[in-house]
Amino acid sequence: MSQTSDIIIIGGGIAGIGAGARIAADAKVTVLESEEAIGYHATGRSAAIYIRNYGNDTLRALNAASEPVFREPEGISEESVLSPRGLLYVATEEHIGALDKILQGATGMESLSPDEAITRVPILKRESVAAAAIEEGAQDIDVDRLLQGFAKMLRHRGGSIVNKAPVSAISRAKGTWTLETPQGSFSAPVIVNAAGAWADEIARLAGVQPLGLTPMRRSAVILPAPDGHDVTGWPLFGCAGEGWYAKPDAGKLMVSPADEDPSEPFDAWPDDMVLAEGLHRFEQAVTVPVTRIERSWAGLRSFFPDRTPAVGFAPDAEGFFWLAGQGGYGVQTSPALSALAADLCAGRTSALPQTVVQALAPNRLIKS
Repeated sequence: MSQTSDIIIIGGGIAGIGAGARIAADAKVTVLESEEAIGYHATGRSAAIYIRNYGNDTLRALNAASEPVFREPEGISEESVLSPRGLLYVATEEHIGALDKILQGATGMESLSPDEAITRVPILKRESVAAAAIEEGAQDIDVDRLLQGFAKMLRHRGGSIVNKAPVSAISRAKGTWTLETPQGSFSAPVIVNAAGAWADEIARLAGVQPLGLTPMRRSAVILPAPDGHDVTGWPLFGCAGEGWYAKPDAGKLMVSPADEDPSEPFDAWPDDMVLAEGLHRFEQAVTVPVTRIERSWAGLRSFFPDRTPAVGFAPDAEGFFWLAGQGGYGVQTSPALSALAADLCAGRTSALPQTVVQALAPNRLIKS
């Protein structure tokens, strides 16, 4: 006999857990997570920073809507999940156009001279900085506190999380979806597809048209702090042309090649050649060599063709709700998207501008 709920959410990353926490105020919610713990894939491998001016116009609107929740996360945490960091973009002559594009329509960003940029990050090579800009308001996000806070809210509202429950089959009869997992069968009239890199696979299992999701691998390493430097107060800094970025991390430096290699959905690991090429680009921009890698990892950031998430009911399947394609923006848009998912599932009008809600609608991606 199936365990029954009002809404089943597939995926225990920040999207699924956040949506579950909000939806549970109105409905009985069950979250199915394929791994042993929530947040195992993209959420647990995030660079974990709030950047107001990151992404296209729709994503920037979601970033802005999420910030108040990060600062005053009522019901999630007793204090802000943000802490000061800042974001410094540097550009060679080749990438000045890319920097100009970032600055277009940006809020709270200012240009810096090359010398001012080097004052912020002393290891930058003077000849590698033709122009620079800083977003002082960029903040580190305590992702684990945010995720666990959402999970606590979900459970407090009567929802449940079932781990080690990968979905192997989905069927629908008489207005009810039934999902088969190693933990048993689960039934509900509505399912929320928050399966990250596996979202199109879940759609296929349900007989729903996939939306063209492409998982892309993003790699990172931890390097020792450069000799003689305390990196604690440095901003996240990176190439405006997206060839690399670096972020202080517990007294060390996390460096990423900013790779976006299309991939099948899987438990990602880094490619040594990709890391080597990315670290070479980083070395060309700084005065210190890379002598030792302490740790490396990779995750999948999943995008639709227009690099905008899909949030809303599928036009071709009753009771099938998309919450996918967050790309590299999933953590920092989670407050806004979880509230939107709850509103749409409950039939309420969202507080977000309707232009934003329409830009997220899954029907824009359905092929005729």
